[in-house]
Amino acid sequence: MAENEAICHELPTVVGELRSVLGAKLVAYIAGVDSTGTIRDWADRTCAPTTETIETLRLTYRIVRRMEQISGGAAIASWFQGMNPLLEDRSPARVLRESVDPAGRAHVLAAAESWVGS
Repeated sequence: MAENEAICHELPTVVGELRSVLGAKLVAYIAGVDSTGTIRDWADRTCAPTTETIETLRLTYRIVRRMEQISGGAAIASWFQGMNPLLEDRSPARVLRESVDPAGRAHVLAAAESWVGS
């Protein structure tokens, strides 16, 4: 279900939902932009991110929606910011921001599934 939502929802909806759960600063960090204004512009359809950034946002949304099945926004935001042993003691947000290859992103998804399953 979360995967389908991440694919089917329009990007402004994805960005708006991420902003409401994670906060604009964390979404901006994950997306690799310096300004929360850019996040607002994406939500308002004033401009659009790169294809790679869209993929990152959609994966982040997929993870958030999956985690929302068992927890609330504050715990989810904390998980994204906390050091994770499954990610070589890096935060999921950092891995998403820095990963350009699918393998790094897959590790974040696996770490999220581990968190949900525990």
